[in-house]
Amino acid sequence: MERVAVFVHADDLISQSGVVSQLRLCPEVRVLDAAEEEQADVLLIVSERVDPATVALLRRLCRRSPAAKLVLVVARVAESGLAAAVECGVVGLIRRHEVTALRLTQVITAAARGEGAVPPDLLGRLLGQVGRLQRLVLDPRGISFSGLDPREIEVLRLVAEGRETREIADELAYSERTVKNVLHDVTSRLQLRNRAHAVAYALREGLI
Repeated sequence: MERVAVFVHADDLISQSGVVSQLRLCPEVRVLDAAEEEQADVLLIVSERVDPATVALLRRLCRRSPAAKLVLVVARVAESGLAAAVECGVVGLIRRHEVTALRLTQVITAAARGEGAVPPDLLGRLLGQVGRLQRLVLDPRGISFSGLDPREIEVLRLVAEGRETREIADELAYSERTVKNVLHDVTSRLQLRNRAHAVAYALREGLI
């Protein structure tokens, strides 16, 4: 089995040494030194809390190593800090008092596979935040987390059925120009190549 390459960032040397020593006991992972950081599959960040400095570090790491997964070990996390961590690309989170070599390995290997790992109570809080965001901010603007509004979804549904631009315009009581503009907006905003790619995206995301 190929080991997961991990690089550790920590607020202080004691935390850094402690986590590294725990990870070196785990055959599933390979701890990298500073010169190898760019080879990391997972970047493990150890911090006291999700404060502005931690958020800035997470954003910097996400930009610098977009392919690496971010896992955060934190002593305390407020609701706002949880949302900020997720926005910065964190896919795994462990509280410091829950850290063991086994738990670290489980979260790191899950992250490397593209899976998330968050304590159940924090996951509940995160889902609550997502629901409030949808109800209070996105719904009033006709926006969904998919990045598509209801009109765009309806146009893509009809494209998926094989309808021509004129047929879509007739059914939805739009002009043909409006239909074309909707499709252009979707493909441009989501960086999709063409109509077929847009339909494939909508199908993959379960929107149509």
